[in-house]
Amino acid sequence: MSAAVALAVLGTAGATWNFLAIRRDRAANPPPGRIYDVNGYAMHIYCTGTGSPTLVLESGHGEDFTVWGKVQPSLSRVTRTCSYDRAGFGWSDPQPGERDAIHIADQLHALLMQAGITEPIVLEGHSGGGLFALVYASKYPRDIAGLVLVDAYTPSPLPEPPFAVALDHHSSAEFAFVKATVALGVARLMGQCDSIPSGLEAYAGWIKASECDYPQLDAYVREDHALADSQKEGAHAGPFGNMPVLILSQDTRRAIPAFLSKRITAKDWQWYGAVHDQEQAAYLQLSTRSRRVIATGSGHYIHYDRPDVVIQQTITLVRQIRNDTDSLVGAPPGIEK
Repeated sequence: MSAAVALAVLGTAGATWNFLAIRRDRAANPPPGRIYDVNGYAMHIYCTGTGSPTLVLESGHGEDFTVWGKVQPSLSRVTRTCSYDRAGFGWSDPQPGERDAIHIADQLHALLMQAGITEPIVLEGHSGGGLFALVYASKYPRDIAGLVLVDAYTPSPLPEPPFAVALDHHSSAEFAFVKATVALGVARLMGQCDSIPSGLEAYAGWIKASECDYPQLDAYVREDHALADSQKEGAHAGPFGNMPVLILSQDTRRAIPAFLSKRITAKDWQWYGAVHDQEQAAYLQLSTRSRRVIATGSGHYIHYDRPDVVIQQTITLVRQIRNDTDSLVGAPPGIEK
């Protein structure tokens, strides 16, 4: 058997193994919540708890509802809380057309209408999801009671760093390599399909059922390619008058993250921290009732590193809206310890 034939056989075997494993995991772990028809395509939403306003959680770029597993149970003790899967992720079908923020906002709005969530919501978005939330609030202002941005992407591209490492950029070659390792079962062989973040063990079945689902990588790439358009759309969002806005930011004063420690210097990290802090602080201009909290010791995934901060601060915002108070007006930026 030639080397080429052997590689072809191994590749086919790996791809088949990955496909069957996903089918097995998805059959064994049906999604919680409900599936609705949105424009002829299935979309998944998972609502827990009761109370108003409804809190809707918008996941980060390329992620599904499971990333909110550390905070949704606690938040739903205070108010109805809904996480969902954008088109192409988790248990939501891919949808044709652009994957920029405006199209994503329109699909979320249609999903909420189908689910009967018609009263003004609090929309909470992480990372790229924060950018999508901004655009949603701009397009559907009457449907928004409050906004929470969890270390959200900036509407404007960050300045080019004075060092060679791109902190948030993926080349076409990188995408192609990752897609190949997943499609051929290499990622599964290396254990990358069974990695469950600490604290999300209750969501393990759903995470495994989606982790190495090859088509979801296409959805990720489509969102990534539309990011520049999403940023342009987000640049026109706001201001939002006196609508309560909460900005939760990572702590860039912490030590250089391990995955970057051998690639950048302390001076490089200090540069990044200063730029990131400036961009996050700019969100305070979105509303006369904006407030910013830096989650001490947290990285970009604040809802993983400091779920207590996300829970406490979001509940404070929800209660503020319920009580219709001005308790946060003029409050200075905070440091959550």
